[in-house]
Parts: sequence; C-alpha cells; structure tokens
Amino acid sequence: MAQIPGIDVQVQTASGGPSSGKPINVQVRGGTPEAQSGTVAALRRAMDEIGGFTDVTDTRALPGVEWLLQVNRSEAARFGVDISTLGQAVQLMTRGIKVADYRPDGADGTVDIRLRFPAEYRSLDGLEALRIPTSAGMVPISNFVTFAPAPRSGTIERIDQKRVLSIEANVAPGVLVNDQVLALQAAIATTDLPPGVEISFGGEAQDQQESMIFLVGAFISAIVMMFAILLIQFNSFYQAFVVMSAIIFSVAGVLFGLLVTGQPFGIVMGGIGVIALAGIVVNNNIVLIDSYNGLCREGLEPLEAALRTGAGRLRPVVLTSVTTVLGLMPMVLGININFFTREIVQGAPSTQWWVELSSAIAGGLTIATLLTLIVTPVILVLGEKKPRRRGFGRIRGWLRRADRISIDS
Repeated sequence: MAQIPGIDVQVQTASGGPSSGKPINVQVRGGTPEAQSGTVAALRRAMDEIGGFTDVTDTRALPGVEWLLQVNRSEAARFGVDISTLGQAVQLMTRGIKVADYRPDGADGTVDIRLRFPAEYRSLDGLEALRIPTSAGMVPISNFVTFAPAPRSGTIERIDQKRVLSIEANVAPGVLVNDQVLALQAAIATTDLPPGVEISFGGEAQDQQESMIFLVGAFISAIVMMFAILLIQFNSFYQAFVVMSAIIFSVAGVLFGLLVTGQPFGIVMGGIGVIALAGIVVNNNIVLIDSYNGLCREGLEPLEAALRTGAGRLRPVVLTSVTTVLGLMPMVLGININFFTREIVQGAPSTQWWVELSSAIAGGLTIATLLTLIVTPVILVLGEKKPRRRGFGRIRGWLRRADRISIDS
C-alpha cells in the first residue's frame, strides 16, 4: 500500500479496555487557529525527539484551497433570494440535496437518495455560471455572491465551546503508555505556549485518571465501612487497627506479585485487585483476634494466649490462603482450559485481561498471610502490656483507698 499515493494504512490491535481509539490523545484548546497549528507542530517535534510514538496523526487541515461564498445580503434581498434558497442551489453543484433514503436488500443501514447536477456541470466554472430562481426569473449567482479563495479549514471540532485540535498516536511494542505520557508532559512543561492555548490529555490517560479517582473513592469507602463494622464487633479501636494492618501488608504483596510476574501496575485491574484483596486479608486477622480474645477471657496471659492462637489457627489460615492462591494460578499463568475440545492454551487473548488482577490478589494474599501469622500476635501482646499495667495500677490504688476508708469508718 505504500506505493499508492494518498493512502495511509495503520494497523491497530484491540486495546482490551474501555478506551476507544489510540492510547495517546493530546488536545490543544483555545487561542487562534494559527497558534493552535503552531502548538501542534511543536508537540509533534517533541514526540519525534522523545521517540516511542507510532502512527501519529493530528486533526489539522490538510494543505489545500477552499472557495468562500461571500453573500451580499442587500443585493440578494433586491431579487428576493434568501440564504436557504442559495444554499440549496449551491448543494446541487456539490454534494447534492437529500430527497429520501431507502434500505437495500441485505444492507444493515439506509442509503441516502441525493439530487444534484451531472458530473460535467459540477465544477468551479459551473458554480460561477449558476443561475438562481428569483421573482424576476433566473438570475446569475455572481450578481450577489463573490467567490474568494481561502486556506482549507477542514473539520472543526469543539469541546466545551472551544475549538480543539487533537494529536493521536500509538506506542511502540514494549513501551508503556504511562511512561510516554509522563515524558510528553515533561516536554510540554518546558515549552512556551502561545497566549490562551491550553493542552490536556484525553484517550487512555483521561480514562486512567477517571478510573483512579473512582477507585480511590471506592477504596476509602470500603476501608471506612470495614473499620466501623470491626469497631462494633471488637469494641476496641486498637484491635480494629490491628485487623486493618493486614491491608498494608497486602499492598506490599501486590507489588511483589506484579514484580514476580513482570506485570505493570494498572489503575483499573490493579486497583480492583487491591480493593478485593482488602476484604480477603482481614479475615485472617479477624480469626486470630477472635481466638485471642476468647483465650484471654478464659484467664490466660497475653503472651500465652498469642502463642496458642498462632498455633491453633495456623492450619485453617494457611489452608484458606493456599487454596485461594492455587485456584488463581491458572489465571496468573494465563492458562485457558477448554473442556469441550480438551485443549490447554497458555497466553490466550481471553486470559491476558485477568493476569494482572489475579497476580495482584495471589501475591498480596501470600505476603499478607505470612506477615499476619507473625506480626499480628506480636502486636496484640505489645498492645496488652502497657495498658494492662496502667489499668491494674489504677485498680490497686482504688482498692487501697477503699480499704483505708472502710478501716477509718
């Protein structure tokens, strides 16, 4: 296709996400059209210097000449010609007037039926010789219309009532979109923009920002609700914080799991994995603390209660985590099992979307379980020592005062 002039072929694979179009989308808003075109040219030069961008396109008008029809409204009013009639006459020389539509057999959509002049009459000379029907008869269009050449404007796109020029690009294989966006943002920060010109990012960067805001809000809401439920159940701020400490361990495990599998941290699937993991890893701490409180109510010392809790709950906690991780391993390894055809495929397209999510949950659960079995009993014992000493000291003081009062009386 490269040998055919005027043909630009671009190959694009499915992005596997909610965004449409190319992942890199830069929008230049405001200012004059000349300032916008100059800014777009500067951005394209910066993208060439950074490298890693492919199939770069922009919405600037292609070089060319357009003919403007400047209507003298007073002269047109003398002949009784309005703009609507003039526009319909011009459309007969260009794209035609839509009169109806129909749906051919086997077609998915309708086809327009348009009326226009034959091809040999559709030219600039024919447009200048066009006659308009008026009350005084057929009048040449040149009596009240002046033709003037002008640079081609192309398609005008507006967002929030501001004219916008866009730059879209793909990234080279093996290059992360986020890294390219950060490099381009750094280059824009060092560029002197014309007055009134603003630059913003759309496409995948905008989707990522919106997803991050939503997931952060969802994560904070989940944390607050879980903390409120734990506080009601345990009636202790300290133990509620101990339970929630497993979430910190799980975040470290998420990063470790992604590092082992070689997956980047994605806002959507990685964020969902962290939120889902927050509700899973707290179960181990709940089980440990509930057993610890039960042993303490039986009269055991904090250290002995912690040791018995760790020994007694080791098997169920480990088995629960191991079975969960093993159940996620097919998704972590990207294995697709087809029971009907008896085929096992690794790296199938249907599994690529879930590798990051499963890796985040499996890695976070593994690290959080190991740390929970060790750190949670230690934190419980440390939290019991100082408060119990102060409490027993106050109780002994109150008892001594009560004894003195009873003796004096």
